[in-house]
Amino acid sequence: MSNPIQKQALKVSVLMPVYNERATVRHAVARVREVGMNSEIICVDDCSSDGTRDVLQSLLASGAIDGLVLHEKNRGKGAAIRAALERATGDVVVIQDADLEYDPEDLLRLLAPMEDGRADAVFGSRFKGDVSRVLYYWHSLGNWALTTLSNMLTNLNVSDMETCYKMVRTDLMKSLPLTSDRFGFEPELTARLAQSRARIYEVPISYSGRTYAEGKKIKWTDGVAAFWHILKFNLLSAKAPLYRSPLAATRRLTPDLSASESSSAFASHAQLR
Repeated sequence: MSNPIQKQALKVSVLMPVYNERATVRHAVARVREVGMNSEIICVDDCSSDGTRDVLQSLLASGAIDGLVLHEKNRGKGAAIRAALERATGDVVVIQDADLEYDPEDLLRLLAPMEDGRADAVFGSRFKGDVSRVLYYWHSLGNWALTTLSNMLTNLNVSDMETCYKMVRTDLMKSLPLTSDRFGFEPELTARLAQSRARIYEVPISYSGRTYAEGKKIKWTDGVAAFWHILKFNLLSAKAPLYRSPLAATRRLTPDLSASESSSAFASHAQLR
């Protein structure tokens, strides 16, 4: 019997929340397409005021993106992701910001543990040894503190809870009670995945962060709010339902990929670009 989990068998729904990214969104979409995955791109314009909406509408008309949701008032990243998720038809979903701080080439790294059946969710970690731009010390310290508190309450050992790159099986993602509208989405999703007993993996990714002069939007107040969100979604709200992966049993019947086979699979993906 052949293994039903084959390379490129999984369709990836790329959820792209966009707010005032006119200068980069067209390039971001093109970079995702260049990766060569079996994918769909669903963008949400969160009431941009810089002409981003016009760019997105032209991308939709040309077929460069597969779906577009327009918010008539700014609702935040979490609300935008939920709106895109409603339209997702892929086997897995992943969040891709439109500012290109994250390299779409790394989506192949996230996809590998999903395709061979090991993972229900994969986090891309900026702190596991890949190339990253040197930026703000206090941001990195705050990220460490937030990740540590989150790990204490979820009993996970992730290294980068605040990473944008989180890939999740679509049926699992749609089963989670996600409510956060803004940057609280990251700790909320982590808490919900822990509560669902999802199989979570991490892979190293590169990171090219922006300065505030270059358009970075997250503020110190978002970091303070994140502490509250970690407490709220781990201790003070209803829990996510347990998840039983339909692929877990399949993987038990299928031998694990060896290290050389995994490298070969990754190389095959790269050749398809």
